[in-house]
Amino acid sequence: MDLEPYRSELVAYCYRMLGSFHDAEDLVQQTMLRAWKARDRYDRGRASVRTWLYRIATNACLTALEGRARRPLPSGLGAACDDPGAPLAAAFDVPWLQPFPDARFDLEVRADLRLALVAAMQVLPARQRAVLLLREVLQFSAGEVAAQLGTTVAAVNSTLQRARAALSAVGDIGEVTEPDDPRVRAVIERYVRAFEAADVPALVRLLTDDAVLEMPPVPLWYRGSRHYGLFMDRVFQMRGTDWVMRHLTANGQPALAAYAPESCGGHRLHTLQIFTVVGDRVAHNVVFADPRVFEAFDLPQQISSDEVRQAR
Repeated sequence: MDLEPYRSELVAYCYRMLGSFHDAEDLVQQTMLRAWKARDRYDRGRASVRTWLYRIATNACLTALEGRARRPLPSGLGAACDDPGAPLAAAFDVPWLQPFPDARFDLEVRADLRLALVAAMQVLPARQRAVLLLREVLQFSAGEVAAQLGTTVAAVNSTLQRARAALSAVGDIGEVTEPDDPRVRAVIERYVRAFEAADVPALVRLLTDDAVLEMPPVPLWYRGSRHYGLFMDRVFQMRGTDWVMRHLTANGQPALAAYAPESCGGHRLHTLQIFTVVGDRVAHNVVFADPRVFEAFDLPQQISSDEVRQAR
């Protein structure tokens, strides 16, 4: 029995359930181990291997979520900050939502991985979250989901209705824009040029009027192009100019790894930034500074001066 072809989609599913890439990887490894040990008891006549694996993974996720706090982004915890000079104190005690490293997995569809949607799903009770994902994202039938959860079709349909209602009450969860869309690429390229030049007015011109900037594990966040620009002024004053940006994708969205200049030469990894682009403007930028996030994306910690010169 070959279980490996299902690993990528199971990691994506567990990530949506848990909001943590690291926890998702661990749970999928547990799922594979449990399935392998139980392979002699697997009945092909009752369910496909894929359905069987999702039942194991779902039960593992539901158990893992018992008693756990949801994983938020800063914008899900309180009002926007209006002080660009506010202390940047990290809150590592908060179980922040983590991003998903696209390059490590072969997935056909990533739209349902976008950060705003995964963050919104975290407000749902775990069982509602599972039903919503299994029915609407993974397209299992109500009967299959009922079997996976050990309940009835009627209960699944009722749970799905409650999940839809709760998710719609969260508000705008963003539209889908593909990172390889030419318009999106053009916006991100202009953002890179402005950021590397520390050109704050050019950055502000690329933003929607109500653009959001948030920076887990720092709990504060900003709304509006003016506050975004004032904060970027502070960043360049604190960390200098002549930054280097590297393109990647995360959660099916355009992303950049930002490297700050070092006094001794070269550049050090500073943040991973994930963008939501609406039309020809940046509407949302989630900036991650957690070293565990960097590890998940296999990002180099430093870029030498020679590497920067060759790239330019």
